[in-house]
Amino acid sequence: MSARDSGGRTDGDDGRSDGADAEASADPAFDCGDCGRAFYTEELLVLHRGVRHPNALDAAEQEAYREAYAAEEREIRSFRLRALAVLVLLYFGFLFLYVIYAS
Repeated sequence: MSARDSGGRTDGDDGRSDGADAEASADPAFDCGDCGRAFYTEELLVLHRGVRHPNALDAAEQEAYREAYAAEEREIRSFRLRALAVLVLLYFGFLFLYVIYAS
């Protein structure tokens, strides 16, 4: 017998980590009108509705989804570039340390 709900999560899995801040531990304030799933921010609700319920969106909701999607893409691209920069700096930092101390 599986303890999974219709969303594919187990009973004890609410998607939050134990170290979540006080804002994330509050009850979700935004509910999806189509499936009833709760979200912590309006942006997450907009993204959910655009992905899971695209046929139920009107023109304004479709535009809001496109804007939220583009904003998330920019954030992800920025994170990837910063992560790459950190990895390059670590690589060359360890390379220089090796050259200095191993020779």
